[in-house]
Amino acid sequence: MDTREIQKLIDFISKSDLNEVNIETAELKLQIKRNHTASVQYTSIPLEAPVYHQRPAEAPAASSAPAEAPAQPVQKETASNLIEIKSPMIGTFYRSAGPGKPNFTEVGDEVKSGKVICIIEAMKLFNEIESEISGKIVKILVEDATPVEFDQPLFLVDPS
Repeated sequence: MDTREIQKLIDFISKSDLNEVNIETAELKLQIKRNHTASVQYTSIPLEAPVYHQRPAEAPAASSAPAEAPAQPVQKETASNLIEIKSPMIGTFYRSAGPGKPNFTEVGDEVKSGKVICIIEAMKLFNEIESEISGKIVKILVEDATPVEFDQPLFLVDPS
């Protein structure tokens, strides 16, 4: 066998499922082993609960928030009887339907359940966010055209 034939044999073996080949003739002894002991091993790693970092001013308010259905804005009652309306998704917060158009709500406005209070853009879709409660808007916690996270407080509402 010449080197070209040996190279062809090595190429053939590398394309096949063979792991070892032994060839022995009167003039040649050839042993080819494939070091193909790699195995795929799947292991299950227990995941820890995600840790969310918040600004210190928001930490006490967020720690006592009871969670509702994730598809709806989450609300909670603070010690001063104000309820937070939270973002139901990640996206960009908009106070109006477009540039130059009036804002959906202002501080001091009365809102009723089902009234559109803002828009959150997510992946080029503009999602109208409706109030789940009735009351008076006391504070708007997010600046217009800024990113918001899931469950981030957007508005403070006085339900009385």
